[in-house]
Amino acid sequence: MNNVAATAARSRGRPRGHPPTRASIVSAARALFLERGYRRTTLRAVAGAAGVDAALIAYHFGSKKGLFAQVMQVHCAEALAVDDVLGGDPATLPDRLVDAVTALWEDADFRQLTAQGDEAAEVIREYLESELLARLVEFLGGRDATARATAVVTILGGLIYTRYLNPLPTPAALTPSAIRGALAPALRAALAPRARTTAATSGRSAFG
Repeated sequence: MNNVAATAARSRGRPRGHPPTRASIVSAARALFLERGYRRTTLRAVAGAAGVDAALIAYHFGSKKGLFAQVMQVHCAEALAVDDVLGGDPATLPDRLVDAVTALWEDADFRQLTAQGDEAAEVIREYLESELLARLVEFLGGRDATARATAVVTILGGLIYTRYLNPLPTPAALTPSAIRGALAPALRAALAPRARTTAATSGRSAFG
C-alpha cells in the first residue's frame, strides 16, 4: 500500500481538519436530545451536528444508548461536582449533599433529559452507585464506610424519587432550603461513625 492509500485508509470515517473529540460529540448529542427527545434523535443527526462520521460515534460510544448515558453522566458530573461537595467543611457535608442533588434536579435541562424514559433512569441508578456511593465510601473510610455511604445514598435516592421522579405532594411542595432542613439531620446521622457494640463492652455474651 502506497503512502496516499495508507493515509486514506487511516482517515476513512474521520472528518478533515481538527480531529473530532468525544466532548464535541457529547455536546452535539445533548443539544439534540433536549430538542428532539431520545427516540427522535438519530446517530446520523448527531454525527451531522458534530461534523463527524456516524461510525465514529459507534466507535466511541457503542450505540445511541451508550451515547445518551455519556450525556447524562457528563451532566451529573458537572452539576453534582462530587469533589467540591466532599472537599468542604465536614460539618456542613449533609447540607452540600442535599443542595447538590436539588440543584441538579431543579435544572430544567436535566429534568428534560430525565424524562427520556428507562434509559435515563438506568443512567441515574448507575451514577448513584458507581460515582456517588463509591466516592462516599472512599471519603468516609473505616470498617463501616459502606454502610454509612449506603444510608446516605438511600436518603438521597428517596429524595429524588419522591420529589422528582414520582412526586408526592408534600416533598414536591417544599423549597430546596426546606428540603435541606428536613433531610440534613438524617444525613448527619447516616454519616456518623457507628459505635461498635461487643459482648465485652456490654458485659453479656452474644446469646444473652
